[in-house]
Amino acid sequence: MSHRPRRLRQSAAVRRLVAETRLHPADLVLPVFVREGIDAPEPIEAMPGVVQHTLDSLVEEARRCVEAGLGGIMVFGVPTDDHKDAVGSHADAADGILNVALRAVRDAVGDDLVVMSDLCLDEFTDHGHCGVLDDEGRVDNDATLERYAAMGLAQARAGAHVLGLSGMMDGQVGYVREALDEAGFTDTIVLAYAAKYTSALYGPFREAVQSSLQGDRATYQQDPANAVEAQREIELDLAEGADMVMVKPAQPHLDIIALAAEISTVPVAAYQISGEYAQIKAAAERGWIDGDRAVMESLLHIKRAGAQVILTYSALDVAPHL
Repeated sequence: MSHRPRRLRQSAAVRRLVAETRLHPADLVLPVFVREGIDAPEPIEAMPGVVQHTLDSLVEEARRCVEAGLGGIMVFGVPTDDHKDAVGSHADAADGILNVALRAVRDAVGDDLVVMSDLCLDEFTDHGHCGVLDDEGRVDNDATLERYAAMGLAQARAGAHVLGLSGMMDGQVGYVREALDEAGFTDTIVLAYAAKYTSALYGPFREAVQSSLQGDRATYQQDPANAVEAQREIELDLAEGADMVMVKPAQPHLDIIALAAEISTVPVAAYQISGEYAQIKAAAERGWIDGDRAVMESLLHIKRAGAQVILTYSALDVAPHL
């Protein structure tokens, strides 16, 4: 036989030499939660190893990200229940937990780490939806855009390098981009959650942010049955000026990541969400799989599919091994 592909698999050194896909710590972004009104980090039961941070522990985590060479940190705010209302007022308040946290992190790390913020109302509304509701209880797309613009300006003032527009409202990228530019924040980066699908895998995240969700988000998040729709959403966000586009969840939608990488003229990100993380952790705790190996495989799959940036709760765990 003249063709023996196994020659290139015969040792770890050879396999490393010819590997087509490589992970680097700079590819990874660590999502973190900062909770208002706590004195010590609170473990999240459904996400072993992940906590709700205090401001002080969040800053220390950001410094660890710098030391590990990570690409960035994505901050989610968890307000107290009395700071939630129908329009998410604390989302754009200067003293709202997310904006206070962004200032603290940016003061600590400067430009040594890309500081990203979650731009969505769901953590801050008493109904748990990603937007403002109309008189019939439906999410009002255009009224929500006004709130997103206000959030974007507050987060830019707080020092966020990147705004993660995750609400899946029509026109959100263009609306926020225009507001930022008019206010002089022309350098603030917009990361569009362009293809964000409904999923049962968001459950642990909703514990992490103490979600008040009533009902579901199927009227604005994408239907997992659809792929052409994802292409349309990506192309619209690109046309509106997105600097990066995101696919979420990652592992169930590797085909959409590949599609995004094929058509996008900007970097493609993917979010390995809470349920993806929790599944690996739970199986590993039961001894059913090698958890460290499974995490590494999953991230390689996402990178191989075409993601240049990966949001993962495992970022600090895997970085030393890359």
